[in-house]
Amino acid sequence: METIVESLEGNKVKLSVTIDEQEFEKALDATYRKMAREVRIPGFRPGKVPRRILEARLGKETARAEAIRGSLPDYYSEALREHDVDAIAPPQIDITGGEHDGPVSFDAIIEVRPQVQLAGYGGLRVTIPSPILTPDEVQAQIDRLRNNFGELVPVDRPVQDGDHVTIDLKVNRPGETDPNRGTSNEDLLYEVGSGSYGTQLDEHLQGAVAGDAIQFIVDLAPRPTAPANPNDAGDAAATDETDETEAAEAAATQAPSDRALNYEVTVKDVKEMILPEVTDDWASEASEFDTVAELEADIEKRLTVTKRAQAQAALRSQAIEAVADLVQEDPPEALVNEEITHRAHELENALRQQGLNIGQYLSATGRTQQQLIDELRVQATQAVKADLALRAVADLEDIEVTDADVDAEIGRLADRFESTPDQVREQLESTEQMAAVRSDVRKGKAIEWLVDHIEAVDPEGKDIDRALLDEAPESDTDEAAHDADAATDAATTDAEATDESADGE
Repeated sequence: METIVESLEGNKVKLSVTIDEQEFEKALDATYRKMAREVRIPGFRPGKVPRRILEARLGKETARAEAIRGSLPDYYSEALREHDVDAIAPPQIDITGGEHDGPVSFDAIIEVRPQVQLAGYGGLRVTIPSPILTPDEVQAQIDRLRNNFGELVPVDRPVQDGDHVTIDLKVNRPGETDPNRGTSNEDLLYEVGSGSYGTQLDEHLQGAVAGDAIQFIVDLAPRPTAPANPNDAGDAAATDETDETEAAEAAATQAPSDRALNYEVTVKDVKEMILPEVTDDWASEASEFDTVAELEADIEKRLTVTKRAQAQAALRSQAIEAVADLVQEDPPEALVNEEITHRAHELENALRQQGLNIGQYLSATGRTQQQLIDELRVQATQAVKADLALRAVADLEDIEVTDADVDAEIGRLADRFESTPDQVREQLESTEQMAAVRSDVRKGKAIEWLVDHIEAVDPEGKDIDRALLDEAPESDTDEAAHDADAATDAATTDAEATDESADGE
């Protein structure tokens, strides 16, 4: 088989493939054997019909056309592998010769994965959470523990943040007259400021006293803001406050939308949480430790593990996002649509495990199908850009993948799927996924290169001490290690989703 590769405009190439008569004869012979098993001719058993009989009965043209149709995908795939063509969409194939006799030839116009430009990828800077634990964070953890042993004491004063109030709460649609519609909770103990029922409930409870009855409407539909006049750009700063006021007044006069909720609240009592003093006696009661010093030391160790794990994961995900933002080209629609489909299937599977479907999900989240598709498109576009960017980094930095790297990845996959490396390798080879595995490993190395070379600062703009990210503090409890793993899993979800996007090679 002879193949000529020609670059076309955009991210397309043309493969011109020619199969000589001797090689095509193998495909033709296989076609006749297949026909012999399928065609019923009196006097011959299935599979035993001679080729000359089939040629006479069905015609050489029919068999040749079937042989071309059946063998073309294999010839095409072989040409892709031979010339390392990274196709990302089905080809446009035109048979150019051999339909009647002689060598078979065809042209394939193929959309390939583009190579993107990454100006400035070596000087990226990202902001991540500080891996340094502060005394306030330790104290906050102590206070949360104290809260578990706190005592609610009735108070005769207006409600403040942090108070616990007993309320009767009813939520329904504005104007609803059926008492059985909507939801209601009697004697609900609610912590003011928790936001569990929306921030507006907290706002209306502020300053209330026992016996107050409160009613208000929360409209979940977005309200339009007052449009800015482009001719008044010079006076924009002076008119901002006026525009906001007018928009608020306009919104207040509008009728509630079909997403509005009416809240009816009765305040029955107000209680203040009295926390226990931090003493050794309390520490021994609230924990496995005998003293406050021991308890604080354990909390500090646990939080340090978690903070460093969160910072490490954030550095990785922020590095991927930063390099993706350098891609100025619009990614190919073929890759974006493939990623949208992948994400939609992932969502469907997740919902199915919860006994839900897409329709119920859209209803619960107040979104339309088109809004969901638009959201998936934004996510998919960013994921494809990240994929293209990581491939570009690997090319620019001459990152190579060794057989040992692939073996290690197969071992990791074997552990993940509770299989053996040999079984995983056999499965990958049979489904022609080894190239994708090698690509994943190469992109993983590109991520590590970025992490090693990117500048990282904390939210205050101070340089992160990278030694703190490279060194994990010792932990002599399984629970602390679990906390670190959980923190890492939570922070790297988006990065892993990005890593898995558009991997077909």
